[in-house]
Amino acid sequence: MNFGMIRNAYKVFESMPETDTVLWNTVLSGLVKNCCLGELLSVFRDMIERSMQVDSTTLAVVLSGVANLQELWLGMSAQALAMKVGCHFHDRVLTCLVSLYSKCEDVLTARLLFDMIESPDLVAYNAMISGYSYNDKADSAVNLFGEFLLSGREVSSSTLVGLIPASHPFGHLGLTMSIQGLCLKSGFLLNSPVSTALTTVYSRLNEIELAKRLFDESSDKTLASWNAMISGYAQNGETEMAIALFNEMQKLDIRPNPITFASILSACAQLGALGFGKWVHELIKMESLEFNIYVSSALIDMYTKCGNIQEARALFNTIGEKNVVTWNAMISGYGLHGYGYEAIKLYNDMLLSGTRPTRVTFLSLLYACSHTGLVEEGEQLFHSMIHDYGFEPSSEHYACMVDILGRAGKLEHAVEFIYKMPKDPGAAEWGALLGACMVHKNANLARLASNQLFHLDPENIGYQVLLSNIYSTYGKYSQAALLRNTIKKKKLMKTPGCTLIEVMKQQHVFRSSDQSHPESKAIYAMLDELMQKMKNAGYSTETVTALQDVEEEEKEQMVKVHSEKLAIAFALLKCKKGDEIRVFKNLRVCLDCHNFSKFASKITERVIIMRDANRFHHFENGACSCGDYW
Repeated sequence: MNFGMIRNAYKVFESMPETDTVLWNTVLSGLVKNCCLGELLSVFRDMIERSMQVDSTTLAVVLSGVANLQELWLGMSAQALAMKVGCHFHDRVLTCLVSLYSKCEDVLTARLLFDMIESPDLVAYNAMISGYSYNDKADSAVNLFGEFLLSGREVSSSTLVGLIPASHPFGHLGLTMSIQGLCLKSGFLLNSPVSTALTTVYSRLNEIELAKRLFDESSDKTLASWNAMISGYAQNGETEMAIALFNEMQKLDIRPNPITFASILSACAQLGALGFGKWVHELIKMESLEFNIYVSSALIDMYTKCGNIQEARALFNTIGEKNVVTWNAMISGYGLHGYGYEAIKLYNDMLLSGTRPTRVTFLSLLYACSHTGLVEEGEQLFHSMIHDYGFEPSSEHYACMVDILGRAGKLEHAVEFIYKMPKDPGAAEWGALLGACMVHKNANLARLASNQLFHLDPENIGYQVLLSNIYSTYGKYSQAALLRNTIKKKKLMKTPGCTLIEVMKQQHVFRSSDQSHPESKAIYAMLDELMQKMKNAGYSTETVTALQDVEEEEKEQMVKVHSEKLAIAFALLKCKKGDEIRVFKNLRVCLDCHNFSKFASKITERVIIMRDANRFHHFENGACSCGDYW
């Protein structure tokens, strides 16, 4: 088990003629250590069915696994068993219960359990501090952190490793650096666990350079430190660096574990690197980790975000013990691809399986409804979230409801919904309304939303560009120009549009009007040839949102060279006939490029799969899976 050879260890265990509680506990601990939480539940059930005696160690191990699964009802069953066998008030069991209730968003019960611990140790304090931070109660976490420091306990390297993570949820860079100074003063900084903990926190605070410096200075890099750095790169959007570091691990023959695979799959998902993701999947199969609950969920997420929803569902169907994270990954995938009905059907299957939904489940469902026009279904789910499951909606949930109403053309209802919110609406809600105004060309409500947004988030250029587009749509070029001048005066920078495409396992990035590619001449020649065929088939350039009041011919030239068109032209040069074309755009696809892709799919007889900032579009035979509803 210590070497990750789970299958071999379990075969030895099953072949033993006699077993005792200690041996069962060893197996359970090994499964938790290797993140095999589905197997953990199966083995624990087997232990109970064989009438094996359970002790405080058994229950603590099982509760820690169930906490990671966020399965409160299973945890409460284990808690009831702890009461029955007289282990409920053991410090280790209480600590695991603190983690369970915290991760299941019941922080009040977690604190009651923490207070039952007569003399809480470092692990108990960490469980409660993490519980507060997980539930967005930063002040309570910081106060408890201070309480521990004032308790007079001796500080050791293990103490510091335990306390370091307490600083990251609140963006406390100063606190983290103070702890680092204490580590240096105490001679612990080069201690591998301390260095790894600091690397992790700096990564989560978006201080990736500080994290990398610590990683590079560490003379004894453990697997945990490699994982911390790969995860840090992935979390900070530096996906190519994460992949490069993973490749370096492979060259050094450092064996990855489930955490490594989950982190690198997250990087693949962000980058849309399907080829690399498939190679990682093969490595996972070689390590017999395909059905590890975290790895399988990360694989589903990778396949959905890389555009292969069929492979994601096929993998999902093979998983026996699914937890809420697995269900959420597949539901979210359906939403991302605009399959609202499938997402809701899967949610109903989830409920039938006995899995309790989380806030993330409802957010994924509402997102799916907003991109499929399922207004009634979205309203029912929102109501169920509050009244059936007792969840307080977050800003993201409210924004999704505004989006559902707005996309469906119910703009007045969306405004009414915003004004009836029990808390002050923020940029997310007003931003959703502004986006809907763009779709339905409502300049009056767009101004209302924009005024709110300029007040709430004056530095966000995206909202101002969107309003400028709305003005241009109505031919109000002077107002659009005035807004653009304001943007220039404030020196705000618009995120440049770019499109990534993977061809023969090599990634290529294109920008608007890009001529830097070595095959640029051939790409533009292919684009001209394709455009001519499309015009003969009835395609006309959509220039309604072009920002300048210029001649129509000039507007056509402006939108002709958008990055996704160049990427599609390149794919047509390089891919075999019949191959699917997959492109990834960092911004929302414009109306003209969406129309272009529909015509291109029909003219070339190709399936074109495009991921933009909002969702996936599957273009085939002149139509898009979104039904022009995005």
